[in-house]
Amino acid sequence: MPPSFSGLRASVARGLRWSDSHAMLLWAALAGVVGASATIAFREGINGLQWLMVGKTVSLVDMARGLDWPLRIAIPTLGGVVAGLLLAWARRTDTGETKPDYMEAIAIGDGRIPVRQSLLRSLSSMCTIASGGSIGREGSMIQLAALCSSLTGQWLRFDPARLRLLVACGAAAGITSAYNAPIAGAVFVTEIVLGSIAMQSFGPILVASVTANIMMRELAGYAPPYEMPVFPAVSGAEVILFIGLGILAGVLAPRLLQLLDLSRRLFGRSKLPLPLRLGVGGLLVGLMSLLMPEIWGNGYEVVNALLHNPWPWTMLLAVLALKVAATAMTVGSGAIGGIFTPTLFFGAVVGCLFGQLAQALWPGATSAPFAYAIVGMGAFLAAATSAPLMAILMIFEMTLSYQVMLPLILCCVVAYFVARSVDEQSMYEITIRRNRAEQERLRLKAIRLGELIQPAVTVMPLDASIASLMQVFVEHPVKYIYIVDAAQRYCGVVALKDISHDLLTGHGQPDKTAADFVCQDIRPLTPDMSLGNALEHFMTHQGERLPVVRADDDPVLLGAVHKTSLLDAYVRLSGGV
Repeated sequence: MPPSFSGLRASVARGLRWSDSHAMLLWAALAGVVGASATIAFREGINGLQWLMVGKTVSLVDMARGLDWPLRIAIPTLGGVVAGLLLAWARRTDTGETKPDYMEAIAIGDGRIPVRQSLLRSLSSMCTIASGGSIGREGSMIQLAALCSSLTGQWLRFDPARLRLLVACGAAAGITSAYNAPIAGAVFVTEIVLGSIAMQSFGPILVASVTANIMMRELAGYAPPYEMPVFPAVSGAEVILFIGLGILAGVLAPRLLQLLDLSRRLFGRSKLPLPLRLGVGGLLVGLMSLLMPEIWGNGYEVVNALLHNPWPWTMLLAVLALKVAATAMTVGSGAIGGIFTPTLFFGAVVGCLFGQLAQALWPGATSAPFAYAIVGMGAFLAAATSAPLMAILMIFEMTLSYQVMLPLILCCVVAYFVARSVDEQSMYEITIRRNRAEQERLRLKAIRLGELIQPAVTVMPLDASIASLMQVFVEHPVKYIYIVDAAQRYCGVVALKDISHDLLTGHGQPDKTAADFVCQDIRPLTPDMSLGNALEHFMTHQGERLPVVRADDDPVLLGAVHKTSLLDAYVRLSGGV
C-alpha cells in the first residue's frame, strides 16, 4: 500500500478517534464483500466448466442423468486426471514458507496464504466438482475467500495478528456465502479454527459474515442451497426418538471419518502418480453412477428431494451406500474439496431412514421423516466437526424455525458426546491437533514429579575422601555432589566451592571425608510433589538439578530432576503444547 495512503488512514483514524478495534470492523466488512465475490467467482467457474463439457449449466445429478453411459464414466475419469495434474503442479510450487491451508494460516501461521498454490488447488477442486466428484465445493470457496482477505490485509500492511483476524473474517464470509448462515459461519471460524469465542475476534468475524450474506442476497437469482420445509411441532415423548437419532449419529459419524482415512491410506499405498490416482477415483465414481446418478456432486439435489418428497427406504439405503463409497473414492484419491456438505447429506439420509423406522414402530405419533432428516443433518455435522454450537446454529438459520430447536439441541449435543467417546477424531486437522494438545495438558496435570526423575550420577558416601570427591567434580560439570549414608538416605550435599576454598587456604587435611563438608543448603524434592511446587523450589535454587528423596521422613535418594525437564512439562501444561 502506498505510504501516502497509510498516512491518510492514520490521520482519519485519529480524527475520528477510532481504535484498532473500531477500524477492524470496517476492514471486516470489506473482507465480507471480497469473500462473497470470491465464492461467486468459484461457483461461476464450475458452471463454466459444465457448459464446456455438456453445452449447458444444470445440476450435477441432471447432468449425469442426461449423459450416455460412456460419457458418464469418461467425464469423472478425465476430470480426475486434469485435477491431479493441477494438484501436482501446485505441490511443485510449495516452498514451505507459508501455510497453504487457511486454517493453518489463521491458527498457527502469520496470515499469509500462497497465491499460486491456492489458485491451482482451487482449479483442481473446480475440475473435480464440475466432473461429478463426490465432494463439497465449500472447502475451496472458503480457501479463496480467505486468500482474497489475506492479499487485502497484506496490501494494507497489516501486522500478523490483524492479518490473521482478517483472514478469519474472509473464511467466515466464504462459508456464509456457501450456506446462507451468517451466524453459523462466524461460529464455524471461531469454534473450529480459533478454538474459542472471544468478542475481540468474534465481532469482526460476525460483521464479515453478515456483510457477505447481504451481498449474496442482493444477487439476482440467488437461492439458499437447501429448501427447508416448515418444521412440525414435536411432542414431549417424541424427543426421546431424537435423542436416539443423536446416539446413532454419534456412532456413525466417526466411522465415516475412519472410512475416509482408510481410503486415503489405501490410495497412498498404490504408489500411482497423483493424476492417475485422481483419475482412478473418478473412474470408480463414474462406474458407480451407472447404478445411481444421484451420487454425482455434493448432494444438494438429493437432500432437497427427500426433504419434500417421500423416498422408499430401499432407495435411501442404496443412495447412502453408493454415496459413502463415492465420497471415499473421491476423498481417498486426494481430490481437493470439502466434506462438510457430504456430511450434511449423510445426516439427512440417515435421519430420514430413522424417521421412517420411527413411523413404522410408532405410527401416528411421530413427525414426518423429513423432520428427522433436518435434525440428522445437524447431528452428523456436530459429531463430525466436534462443533455442536456451530451445527445447531446452522440448521436453525436454514430452517428459521423455533420448533426445531429442542430436538436439534438435544440431538446435536448427544451426537457430539457420543462421538467423542467413540473416537475423538474430527474432519478438521486443526481440531485434531487442539484435542491432542488438550489431552496432553490433562495428562501433564495428572502427573507428579516422580515421572521426571532421572538417575543421579554424582552420589558419594559419607566416608568418601577429598580425592574421590575432586575426581567426581573433574569428571562431571556440577557444583554439588549428593551425599548418602550406608542405607542410601540423603544426608546433604558437598559444594565444590567449599572443598576448593579448603584446599586453597591450606586447611585441607588428607584424612577429611565428605562428612566434614556436607551441608543442608539444598532441600530435596519428593515424587508426590506437584510441578508447580517443584518449580517454586527451583526458583530459590540457581542450579540445573535438585535431588529427589522418597519422602521427608524417609529420605532415601531416588535420583534428581533437571530444571529443563520440569520447565518443558510446565510450559506444555500451561498451553504451549
